[in-house]
Amino acid sequence: MTPEWIWLIFIFAFGACVGSFLNVVIYRLPRDLSVVSPPSSCPACGASIRFYDNIPLISWPVLRGRCRRCAAPISPRYVVVELAAAILFLGIYAWFFVWEYRRTGLAGTDSMQRFFVSNGWLIYLHVMVLAAAFLAASAIDLELWVIPLSLCWIVTGVGMLTSAIGPLVVHLREGALCSIFPMVLPKWSAAAAGSTIGLLFSLWALKKGWIQASYNLDQKGTQEGIKAENKEKQDIDEPEYDDRKEILKEVVFLLPVILGGLIGFLAMKHPGFVDPWNRFSQLPLLEGFLGSLTGYLAGCGVVWATRIFGTLLFGREAMGLGDVHLMGAAGAVIGPGWVVLAFFVAPFFGLLWALYQFLSKKSRQIPYGPFLSLAVLAVILFRDQIYAYLERFYGI
Repeated sequence: MTPEWIWLIFIFAFGACVGSFLNVVIYRLPRDLSVVSPPSSCPACGASIRFYDNIPLISWPVLRGRCRRCAAPISPRYVVVELAAAILFLGIYAWFFVWEYRRTGLAGTDSMQRFFVSNGWLIYLHVMVLAAAFLAASAIDLELWVIPLSLCWIVTGVGMLTSAIGPLVVHLREGALCSIFPMVLPKWSAAAAGSTIGLLFSLWALKKGWIQASYNLDQKGTQEGIKAENKEKQDIDEPEYDDRKEILKEVVFLLPVILGGLIGFLAMKHPGFVDPWNRFSQLPLLEGFLGSLTGYLAGCGVVWATRIFGTLLFGREAMGLGDVHLMGAAGAVIGPGWVVLAFFVAPFFGLLWALYQFLSKKSRQIPYGPFLSLAVLAVILFRDQIYAYLERFYGI
């Protein structure tokens, strides 16, 4: 068997390679460019970048941060993202499988047995897709004040898939409780199913024109199709909106979602519905999927509620729809209760940034995606410690 230290070096190197790809995503995705083709080239002179000039963590210092052909400066962001991704991939692997600071219940005497023999790789995939996508989303949000929704949809899709198949694939010790994949009580999964039906109705009504979209998203720049070049110009004026009026359109959109969730929840009080739903919701594949779906709706809901009440209270748009999708994706991975907790942890990460913005008299607007991402990562890593604290002091 391969020595563990070689495997750890491989994980670090693999993470750096993922970081190199994330740099492509960070630059191209918000600019409506393909992340697959053409090959990497210098933005200044257009020269193709040779493979030996594109080695993660090595080429940038060797080239002293400049293009080999035209000597144009290369942003240090590239090597920072590569290093951050490498540390994330290695650190989370060690946290889960080597040190076991996050208990998984995986069978095995060492990290490689837990990873390969017990199929812990699925847990790793479940977490790392979120970590990598949120790293890219945070970098884009810091630069351009926008979160590409496609990154959130990828995390959501993978989270729901791994949550569905995880309990069937991952091998646990006898009697061990796996706290990785989201699970919920039947009454909450029934509410989530009802809300999903309401959401589908709202999307259909929006397409039919029965419900109006808020803010004219294509001009507002809150969806993925925005051109980054326009965001980089300082003299671009955004359209004027009556924010309270626009946010009421979102309230109308959400009414069927809320009504559907309420109907699903109340249906669990009817004796003729309870037993069939309990059996249905605990079927293999469905139990984890419904837990992930509930987490997605909870993540979207807590941010959307803050967006609506904040806008109505202050008369200006509070939080972005990108943040709604970001926390929805997080909820699909970590579950409803934990994503709500992460949302309330995020402001503590944003305090220093807000203080800096205030003292420097710069824009008061805060790109909130990075702080939401940090809070989600903290909850993932310290879930066991947080749970033990809540159980000890609050009896949860």
